Amino acid sequence: MTRQIRQAVQPFLLLALVATALPAAEERPNILFILSDDHAAQAIGAYGSRINKTPHIDRLAREGMLFKNCFVTNSICTPSRAVILTGKYSHVNGVRTLGDAFDGSQPHVAKLLQKAGYYTGLIGKWHLRTAPTGFDEYKVLPGQGDYFDPVFYAQDMPWWRGKGKRAEGKRYPGYVTDVTTDLALDFLERRPADKPFLLFYHHKAPHDMWEYDDKHAHLYENEEVPEPGNLFDDYADRTEAIRRTTEKIGMEETIFLHKAGNGQFDGVREKIGHLPPREQKKAAYQIFIKAYLRCVAAIDDNIGRVLDHLDASGLSQNTIVIYTSDQGVFLGEHGLFDKRFMYEESLRMPFLVRYPGVVPAASTNGDIVTNCDFAETLLDFAGVPIPEDMQGRSLRPLLEGRSPADWQQAMYYRYWLHLPHFRVAAHYGLRTKGYKLIYYYGKPMGAKGAVQQETPPEWELFDLRKDPHEMKNVYNDPDYAGRVRILKKRLEGLRQELGDTR
Repeated sequence: MTRQIRQAVQPFLLLALVATALPAAEERPNILFILSDDHAAQAIGAYGSRINKTPHIDRLAREGMLFKNCFVTNSICTPSRAVILTGKYSHVNGVRTLGDAFDGSQPHVAKLLQKAGYYTGLIGKWHLRTAPTGFDEYKVLPGQGDYFDPVFYAQDMPWWRGKGKRAEGKRYPGYVTDVTTDLALDFLERRPADKPFLLFYHHKAPHDMWEYDDKHAHLYENEEVPEPGNLFDDYADRTEAIRRTTEKIGMEETIFLHKAGNGQFDGVREKIGHLPPREQKKAAYQIFIKAYLRCVAAIDDNIGRVLDHLDASGLSQNTIVIYTSDQGVFLGEHGLFDKRFMYEESLRMPFLVRYPGVVPAASTNGDIVTNCDFAETLLDFAGVPIPEDMQGRSLRPLLEGRSPADWQQAMYYRYWLHLPHFRVAAHYGLRTKGYKLIYYYGKPMGAKGAVQQETPPEWELFDLRKDPHEMKNVYNDPDYAGRVRILKKRLEGLRQELGDTR
C-alpha cells in the first residue's frame, strides 16, 4: 500500500476500529472540558495566588488533581486550541500562527468521540477561523467575540455570505461569561439522556481587552494588588529578544493599546500621565491587573454555577471535569503582559482534573505534561483507541496516581511568528525539570503576515533550580558549558523525534 493510500484510508480505518472497541455506554464517563483564554496559573488560588481568590476553580483541586508542570507547546491562542483538539504539534496540525485556519477535515478528539457514540457540544470561544466539525451542537463566538451582548454562530447557521463577509449570527444580551454559561447549561439540560456527552465549554475571558461586568466593577477598588517581584526587571544578562518586545506594562503599552469598550481605561492619561516613570508603571499595573482579575472573578462564579448543576442533576460522579487555559500569560512578571515567550508565566498552563472514584481528591502531580496530551487523555478514558499519529500521551496513569518509569522528562516548545506582534522573535526551546534552553533563531520563516526582518540568533539558558524566576541567562557562563552541550543535544533530538525539521 502506498503512503498516499495509507494516508487516505487511515481516518476511515481508525473510525471503524473505534466502533468495534468500545465499552458499554453506561461505563463511559461524561466529559466537561472548561477552557478559558489567557488565565494564568498564578491567578488561581489553588496554584498559590497572591493576588486573587478562585473558590470554585479551587474546588476542582480539592476534589481532584492539580498538575504543577503542565505546559503549552506554542503560547498563542489559535495554535494551542488546534493542539488540544488534535493531539498534534503545530507543525503537524497546520496551525502555527494566528493567521492559520484549522483544517476541520482532519481527525480530532471531538470527531472520534462523536463517532464512538458521544453527544458532542461546543459552547463559547472557538477562534480557529473555520466552522467547527465533529460537534452535534455548537454555539461559538466569531473570532475573539464581544464581551457585551455577544453574537454566537450555531451549527444551523451559515458562516459566510461570500467574498469574505461573515454571515449574521444571533446576538444574546448580557455579559459574555454569563451568556456562555447559560448556553452551556442549556446544552446539559437538553442533551440526550441515553448518550455520554462531551462538552467543550470555552470562555472568552480573561483575554484582553479585559472588559468586566457591573457585578465585579468594584472588586479590588480600595485595594492595592501585590506586584510581582520582577515588575521592574531591567533585563540584565538577557537577550535583545526580551529587550526588544513591546508587550510591557506601562501607560502607553497597556492602557491605550488595549483601550476597552466599557470605559474602565477612560481618562488614564490624565490620571497617571503626570507621574514619574516608576510610579506611572506601578499605577498602570494596578489598572491592568484589577481589570484582568475582575474578568477572572466572573469566570470563577460561573464555573460554580456549572458545578452546582452537575451536583443537582446527579452527574458529578460520572463526569470528568477539566479546567485549563489555552496558555499562560504574564501578569506583570518581567514587566510584561500577554504571552508568546517561553518564560514560565507564559509557558505554564493551569490544569485541574476531577473524576470522583478515579482521580484521588486533593492530589497533585509534578510530571511534565503538555496540551498535546489532552486529546489522548479524553480518548483513553472514553475507551476510544488513540490514533498512532497523535504525538502526545494519555495522562490517565498520572491521574490514577501512577507515574510510568518512561514518562517524558522534557518538553518542546516553538513560537513561530517572527516580530509582527509585540516584536516577539520566533524561537524554540526545551524545558526539563531543572533547566530551560531557548533559541531565538533570528530569521523569519515565511509565515503569513510575518515581518521580513532579520534579527541575530540568540540563546538563553536558565537554571530553574537556582533561578526559578528566570532573571539570569547563564548560557555564556563557563560553568554551564557542559550543560549547554547536553541540552542542545536533547533539544535537537526531541525536535527531530517530533518531526519539526523545517
